[in-house]
Amino acid sequence: MRVIAFSDTHGNFRSMREIFRRCENSADAFIFLGDGERDLERIKACCPDKTILSVAGNCDYASMTPDNEIFNAGPAKIFFTHGHNWGVKSSADRLFYKAKEIGADVVLFGHTHCRYYEYREGIHILNPGSAGCPRDGKPPSYAFIDITNSGIFCSHVDL
Repeated sequence: MRVIAFSDTHGNFRSMREIFRRCENSADAFIFLGDGERDLERIKACCPDKTILSVAGNCDYASMTPDNEIFNAGPAKIFFTHGHNWGVKSSADRLFYKAKEIGADVVLFGHTHCRYYEYREGIHILNPGSAGCPRDGKPPSYAFIDITNSGIFCSHVDL
């Protein structure tokens, strides 16, 4: 199973559309980590047959979307959130401990606009970076999570 994770488009619909164009035939699910919910609604209208999950970001004002969710992706449990309520600008520790508590294999977050990956005690901790306005000096990006019988593989992709 392939899951595409992306975040922080902040109105850059073109970047969001490009992610879907590139991945439409290979992705089993898309997870949007917030801050661009209006554009996501446009994508959902264009791609009604795709599995698209999302959480609200701190800039998704008046959103009714939850702050965090869990997705069972085949044998893997994915916990995902935007991250603004989890202190991710200083550390991913709180997310790691939450993932450990609930038995998640993968935890996804956004908010920092910076790519991040860590594998700690069997848990993949991943921020796909920003698809709209990165702050780490790298190109806009997204990430994929491949879940196979042999394990879980995560990677960042430049837009």
